[in-house]
Amino acid sequence: MNKISILALSCIVAISTFGQTKKITLEQGVLEQNREFKADKLSGFQWIPNTNNYVYYTDKLTKMVSAKAIDSKAITLLTLDEINKSLGTNLKTLSGIVWIDANTILVTEGAQFFKYSLATKYGTKIQETSKTAENQTFDCTKQNLAFTEKNNLYFLNKNKEKITVTNETNEAIVSGQFFARSEFGIKDGIFWSPKSNFLAFYQKDQTEVADYPLLDITETPGKLVSIKYPMIGQKSEKPRVGIYNLASQKTIYISPRGNQDDYLTNLSWSPDEKYVVIAELNRGQNDMSLNVYDAQTGTFVRTIHNEKNDKWVEPEHPAYFPSNKSNNLVWISEKEGFDNLYYYSIEGKLIKQLTNNKFPVREIIGSNAGGTEIYFKSTGENPTNMLVYKVDLKGKQTLITKDQGTHTVTISNDGNWFFDEYSNHSTPSISLMCNKNLKAKTLLESNNKYADYQMGTAEIKTIKSADGTTDLYTRLIKPSNFDPTKKYPVLVYLYGGPHAQMITNSYLDGANLWMYWMAEQGYLVFTIDNRGSDNRGFAFESVIHGRLGVNEIDDQMKGVDYLKSLPYVDGNRLAIHGWSFGGFMTTSIMLRKPDVFKVGVAGGPVTDWKYYEVMYGERYMDTPAENQKGFDEASTLKYVNNLKGKLLLIHGTSDDTVVMQNNFALLKKFIEAEKQVDFFAYPMHKHNVTGKDRVHLMTKVLNYVIENNK
Repeated sequence: MNKISILALSCIVAISTFGQTKKITLEQGVLEQNREFKADKLSGFQWIPNTNNYVYYTDKLTKMVSAKAIDSKAITLLTLDEINKSLGTNLKTLSGIVWIDANTILVTEGAQFFKYSLATKYGTKIQETSKTAENQTFDCTKQNLAFTEKNNLYFLNKNKEKITVTNETNEAIVSGQFFARSEFGIKDGIFWSPKSNFLAFYQKDQTEVADYPLLDITETPGKLVSIKYPMIGQKSEKPRVGIYNLASQKTIYISPRGNQDDYLTNLSWSPDEKYVVIAELNRGQNDMSLNVYDAQTGTFVRTIHNEKNDKWVEPEHPAYFPSNKSNNLVWISEKEGFDNLYYYSIEGKLIKQLTNNKFPVREIIGSNAGGTEIYFKSTGENPTNMLVYKVDLKGKQTLITKDQGTHTVTISNDGNWFFDEYSNHSTPSISLMCNKNLKAKTLLESNNKYADYQMGTAEIKTIKSADGTTDLYTRLIKPSNFDPTKKYPVLVYLYGGPHAQMITNSYLDGANLWMYWMAEQGYLVFTIDNRGSDNRGFAFESVIHGRLGVNEIDDQMKGVDYLKSLPYVDGNRLAIHGWSFGGFMTTSIMLRKPDVFKVGVAGGPVTDWKYYEVMYGERYMDTPAENQKGFDEASTLKYVNNLKGKLLLIHGTSDDTVVMQNNFALLKKFIEAEKQVDFFAYPMHKHNVTGKDRVHLMTKVLNYVIENNK
């Protein structure tokens, strides 16, 4: 039996079964976790600019109320009826409102943008794009509006004139949109300079990237839809950064200083608009330089920081400038094993390593008005938490959030007030207002929305990893009528890959509500965050490099050993389910450990990493030319003869993340091996089955488990 380390967190969810008469339906378990059962919160909380007053929404997002941080007394500031009457809009809620200044808000309806004065209760339309426009991005003045149409970039100036920034007739050259398939923290492709004198943008040339066929069945006959999909080891995107000068009406371009298909990521502007700072990463993703370029000419100025690693270097956050009066910047680096904060001058001098924690900085969320304190999210010592700290420029670090749990913090402009909303294992949600001395006042504490329902319990524990060196967190959900003298079947739900953490110190512990439904059907539902998953530092995550599915499976088998050590587990009735990387893990375990699980359901699985995309795949596996042995070992196609249990494979037919070739290639191998498996497709769904169809999906998955695990 493994030695189990029980944390303070491992208490059972405090939900009494006394008086509970309602049962959660599977439909509720799939669709209503963040609707009907959503905890009470101050919806849409925002600080009013340059004040210590804040707003939030009530009455189903139709009323905006305002309060002062010092006393929290709320008054109605705005109603939906007032907005619609003044602007002639037909908005259904007030969500999405953005502040322009302390008295003016920006309101959006479709492709129309309005400025509304809270003092006069009067508003006007300030910009309108075509209905085909996308990626609309205002500058800081909320006058110039950049946007894309198809593959080109434009903006409307303050006189509402449409300015063409790019005019590429080759549709494979795309400007103003995300690139690198959203890796490296890339979410946007448009970057206004701080004073709106320049417009920077990403551009990708996909001309040499292979076209990949998807089928649109909504037309008769079906129509071919080609997407650009750069597979591992093949031709990839060629990136550039463009900078449009509004005064000269000219654009200059910055290309990678290395190879054409290296990466340009994490763009940021210096406060004085003289420089753009870009992380340049080689395609092999093991050599990164944080480079400074002249914004007027595009000329390379200097490298601030260079980082190399035999496994990978992964920049995920742009350089952060804590003060708008200084070009000194903060860079997040994992070079010493955990993401920490490093304070540099624009000249490339390391002024101070601000943090030296053995736990990761997750992101910077702001700084005070003087730029002397920086606020950031971090797990702290317990990796299931998400806490908020501040650190000054001398490296003095202070924990702002005193309660264990998962926190979301919003800081006032002057840094004197902190709005903190958090949940944990036993707390649905609490909203707090804290002053600069961290004295907190409760604004709202949510009721337990599950109080009237039959709900099981969850236990959070740790077991040792397969190499015996590391604690791995586990979650075991039991039914409300759990009887320790009985034997229960188990559904193992897993992901197991990078950038994901299944178990968190939040209400329901990161679990999906359908897992509690499954527990009420007489199951235990078990999850373990194996090595390779998120929030544990570089050494923990990078053990997967070049051998995806090896250490992860070993750790999952330690979870199985733990389950079988429990007297109430039926070790002959184990099932497993996962999606995406979890689908890869499910398929791999069913084939490489064929005697362990009686039934498996794999959704959207990678079945052979040579079919996956460049940016993610080459980070963790390199290329087949560099690591053929690793690709052969990880491929599920070579293990099909081992299958013993029942296996259901699922895929969305329009999946542009894990393309359907993965499942088709595996099915072909099963057929050749004369092995019977089950397969189900979700027509026109992409990588995730969403909306009401997700109820169909989870009904399919869980019924398959129940029917085949008897």
